[in-house]
Amino acid sequence: MSTDYQKAREGLGQRLRELRVESPDGRLTSTALAERLGWPQSKISKLENGRQTPTPEDLRAWAEATGREEAFEELHARLKGFESHIRSWRRQLAAGHRPVQDNWKTLVDSSRILHVWENFAVEGMLQTADYARHVFQCYEALQKCPKDTEEAVRARMRRQEWLYRPGNRLNVLLWEGVLHARICPPAVLVAQLDRLLGVVGMDTVRLGIVPLDAELALPPGNAFCILDERLVVVEDWHAELWMDDADSVGTYRRVWDAFSASAVFGTDAQRVITRVRRSLTL
Repeated sequence: MSTDYQKAREGLGQRLRELRVESPDGRLTSTALAERLGWPQSKISKLENGRQTPTPEDLRAWAEATGREEAFEELHARLKGFESHIRSWRRQLAAGHRPVQDNWKTLVDSSRILHVWENFAVEGMLQTADYARHVFQCYEALQKCPKDTEEAVRARMRRQEWLYRPGNRLNVLLWEGVLHARICPPAVLVAQLDRLLGVVGMDTVRLGIVPLDAELALPPGNAFCILDERLVVVEDWHAELWMDDADSVGTYRRVWDAFSASAVFGTDAQRVITRVRRSLTL
């Protein structure tokens, strides 16, 4: 969890405590408030100390229980402000993968230069339809979200139209382990590697492979995407982190540059891909 996010959550907790202590009917204890709301006292403590993120319903109940109904709009605005930095998969995938892909298409369409680091799967902009299908199925099983695989695949393929617009640039680095990962049948993976071989010469794509035996300045870490040096989106199992402050963007750009220094490009990248492809067809 980012430091900025935690500070914002602690600030919201302090505001909740102020509303409790300054309630119109006198100093309201945390125990009394818990009884009034029908919550465990521990929940009051966690919310006030920034150790739990409240839901909008929690905030409305708190405002009403402390006699400050009008404070809900302020509390809700604070919540939306810092939640925009962490987007849980549970919420994003509540309606399936298709809406997430459509949102990403809108975000990418407004960008010209992307810097991507992938260490667990082929970057979505370079995936074949069959490979993408298996990726979505993996996450459907993990997140237990609605199954809309075919719609999601079509939406991801539409995102790739961005690659054919002059002036756009996808700078993507793949950990070699991605090329070996059997998240799909071997035949599907072979076709995906053929796709990667074909994009090496594209004007809008610069593909680098970080070999397994390359010396690294940093551990592989999480996958991320930097959009126009204005926003970085970091992917984790539970959520995406969206950060638009200059310090965070700058940090991830330095991480990308460090991995780039360990990568091979052009014909050298093709050699690595071809070697892995050959191992799948023996």
